[in-house]
Amino acid sequence: MKNLTIICLLLLTTIAIQAKDVNVLEVGATADGKTLNTDIIQKAIDQCSESGGGEIVFPTGKYLTGSIILKSGVHLHLKHGATLLGSTNIEDYLSIQPDYVALRTLKETKQLIFAEGQHNIGIVGDGTIDGQGEVFIRIGNDEGIRRPHGIQLINCKNVKIEGVFMTNSGAWMQHYLACDNVQIRGIRVYNHCNYNNDGIDIDGCHDVVISDCIVDSDDDGICLKSTSPRSCKNVTINNCVVHSHCNSLKLGTETTGGFQNIQITNCVVSPSEKETTYYGTAIGQSAISIEMVDGGALDQVSIDRISIMETGCPIFVRLGNRARKHTPEAPQPQIGELKNVSITNITATTTSKTTSNITGIAGSYAERIFLGNILITNLSNGTEEDKATIVPEKDAAYPTAAMFGTVLPASGFYVRHVANFTVDNVRITTSNKELRPVFVLDDVIKADIFYPQVRSKATLELIDEKNCAEIRVVR
Repeated sequence: MKNLTIICLLLLTTIAIQAKDVNVLEVGATADGKTLNTDIIQKAIDQCSESGGGEIVFPTGKYLTGSIILKSGVHLHLKHGATLLGSTNIEDYLSIQPDYVALRTLKETKQLIFAEGQHNIGIVGDGTIDGQGEVFIRIGNDEGIRRPHGIQLINCKNVKIEGVFMTNSGAWMQHYLACDNVQIRGIRVYNHCNYNNDGIDIDGCHDVVISDCIVDSDDDGICLKSTSPRSCKNVTINNCVVHSHCNSLKLGTETTGGFQNIQITNCVVSPSEKETTYYGTAIGQSAISIEMVDGGALDQVSIDRISIMETGCPIFVRLGNRARKHTPEAPQPQIGELKNVSITNITATTTSKTTSNITGIAGSYAERIFLGNILITNLSNGTEEDKATIVPEKDAAYPTAAMFGTVLPASGFYVRHVANFTVDNVRITTSNKELRPVFVLDDVIKADIFYPQVRSKATLELIDEKNCAEIRVVR
């Protein structure tokens, strides 16, 4: 028994030594916002990881740093009043060539916080990450090269991002690529200082939870991507507030590996209070965007309980054929698949003539699209000329809600090259001057429209259809 007690004490002592938190002030960091702390922070991370992991604690103060590399077992803990400041000198950032091959890792890029192939890592606390990205002037397509990203984690497992406020990245605020078991909870993002100012980008990751976040971005708000053959799979996004000058909730643009089993629920979308833009529009391009244009398969996506207060386009669903390769040597992507999409319990108000649109391409249909309990108030004034708008195909174009033009011929939904389209209890309210039909269907095969309701003093045609088959309306 005595020997067992000694062994237990030795084990507890070993664990205590292995998991040790480090206060950066105690190892030489200076919290004046002027002194560069990169080497001190990196040494603390390295030693903490080597000794079994723990937290690197940043007490109240401003800590100027260049690129830092997170290692397994280490969490950065930013205490209340602590700010991790990105250096304004581009020479303080490492040019990193990741091992993982994807569209955005083909050349060296710069990040404030980077990790690849690590596990049990995170960034937590009530403090701030400020990239000071407004000082990096855009020169061509220099995202991540002359304008550093905020955070990039690649091929990492068990990632926890919680509580922190992130702002002012030189490009994307945070990019999670090919990671597993990612939890992003209760963070705030305000990213309006430069081009490519996305809020959260999840790229080819599996088993992801994003919840209770507030995101306000110049570019896309919360965006799922697939820039390698690895799919974005088993992702849930819930209880978030999103403001974006571009697309608030988005799947795409890059789609090589596809998307499976995605759920977005209980979110609020509205324009940013910051009206000036680097890109996009003051009210945002779209609230919900689902885009498949570089091959890949999208299957089983559920979007439910979204409240949208003004946007350029409430719902945008697109199967296209841009066919961009994720590497120069990759085979040419074939036309992808987009099927089994459910969009329900949506309330939206818009003043834009770029109404909701769901489109495939001729010979390749977006399939099994379900809209249920949709309430859209369209306060634009569609004219007879708008009603006669010819919508171009643009199979290979970059996908965006206004890709066919800022005016569409429907006041509710423009639907083309879609099979097995079901609408249940959709109510469209329009201005009294609106003249466009509620639904415009073009090359739609098998559509059921149950209990549509139109509120308008104008006399509107419910459905304008051409080249369609098996269209059923139940009032």
